[in-house]
Amino acid sequence: MTIRFEDIKNNGEINAYIRAADAVMEAIGYTEHSFAHVTRVAEQSASILSALGYPERTLELAKIAGYMHDIGNAVNRHEHAVSGAVMAFRILDNLGMPAEEIAKVVGAIGNHDEGTGAPVNEIAAALILSDKGDVRRSRVRPSTPRTNDIHDRVNYAVERSALELDAKGRTISLRLTIDTSICAVMDYFEIFLTRMLLCRRAAERLELKFRLLINDVTLL
Repeated sequence: MTIRFEDIKNNGEINAYIRAADAVMEAIGYTEHSFAHVTRVAEQSASILSALGYPERTLELAKIAGYMHDIGNAVNRHEHAVSGAVMAFRILDNLGMPAEEIAKVVGAIGNHDEGTGAPVNEIAAALILSDKGDVRRSRVRPSTPRTNDIHDRVNYAVERSALELDAKGRTISLRLTIDTSICAVMDYFEIFLTRMLLCRRAAERLELKFRLLINDVTLL
């Protein structure tokens, strides 16, 4: 059975898990992980693969993986990628998605976290780049004192962020403009270095070179 992205986006069970996952993240003081984040990741993942010439069905599966990638946070932040992959397997299997497609989607979801993940397939690679590239001020919750947590300071300090793909030049660049009066560039590296190294591996899986630019200075 062919499962479309719209089927996933309109699925009440999946949307309930996304809301629950974001509630957990809010309870432990983390940035927004709700519909804005997962929709952005879904669309960006498909956009990357589209620009590189991957088939339409691969783009659809990338959107599905992107939309579902954080549902494991409903269980616990710790090892949420693996929890999310198991949850996604159950849902997609019950919906009748073919095993070969389920394997790609859950492989991507289960490998998107920098602690244990790896770009095991092209969908995982695009998901990693899109997820780690979603750094923006609007992810900081209005109720959160932005100076208390380094994650909030880093996200709040970002005035502009863009994930720029040059398919012809075979590069993908995360370009950030940071207000250094809120957060020093080194603060970004303190928490995001492992994420950027995973992005570099993900880019290599897609035969790209990853670049990180902060305030027009190339750092990676």
